[in-house]
Amino acid sequence: MSVYSMTGYATVQSSTTQAVPETEPRQDTVSRLGVEIRSVNSRFLDLAFRLPDELRQAEPALRELLTGKLKRGKVEVRVALESASSGSLRPPSPATLQRLSCLEDSIKSWLPQAAALSVADILRIAINEDKKPHDHSEELLALVEKALKELMSAREREGARLTHMLLDRTAQLRVLAALAVPMVPKLVEQQKARFLERWQEAMALSDNTTLPEIAHDRALTEATAFAIRIDVAEEITRLSSHLEEIERLLSSGGELGKRLDFLIQELHREANTLGSKSASLELTRVSVDMKVLIEQIREQVQNIE
Repeated sequence: MSVYSMTGYATVQSSTTQAVPETEPRQDTVSRLGVEIRSVNSRFLDLAFRLPDELRQAEPALRELLTGKLKRGKVEVRVALESASSGSLRPPSPATLQRLSCLEDSIKSWLPQAAALSVADILRIAINEDKKPHDHSEELLALVEKALKELMSAREREGARLTHMLLDRTAQLRVLAALAVPMVPKLVEQQKARFLERWQEAMALSDNTTLPEIAHDRALTEATAFAIRIDVAEEITRLSSHLEEIERLLSSGGELGKRLDFLIQELHREANTLGSKSASLELTRVSVDMKVLIEQIREQVQNIE
């Protein structure tokens, strides 16, 4: 399966012509339908629709269509519907004109001061009177489905880019972990030598009441306690395990954003512990570099579905 980003954009348009019989006193109507879908990251699936009033009834079907394909993200669907007349204008029929004349006489009998109908008024009334609303629901669903496919393709391409970036950062984290492993034994040896040196200096200043063997054993004990205190082998092992799981999830694909987010938190915890155990500037730098990479991963994981 592919890895999908929650960020994407798609737009599609279509146009249809509604033919009018010759007996109808109006022009043919050309309808242009446009669909635009925008998607950004979100913890859950949040759908928002911007539909013309004549297409409001299609919202439940659109919601069902989108929830079947999308799992997370803040998704906004905008639909625009434009109608324009084409062809030559045919004159109103005599029956329509007679009916308008009777209505005008009836109104004037009650309102003598009412203005008379103009030619433009008559044409507009005649056209709108016979205009039958066209149901664009099926056309809209097909268009949204097409836009959704383009959106999924855009999210898949962005997901592939994110996967490449995340795998690159995990590889860098493995390099840093490999640098940290040999540092601890070297630090232990250095600290052991330092303890022995201090005990030897203490013995030189003492009254020789302490046996050299006891001083040596005490120095070794202190060095062992120091080694246990700064040992980061457990943190490195857990960090490597988390990296393996991240790489496995990225290779399997699917809905993995929340699981990746949890693993990033675990990575950050191990890097913090490694830094707190640091007994050298080099190990501290490794911990800081790890945190920088983990933060970069965390920012990008927020965009994965």
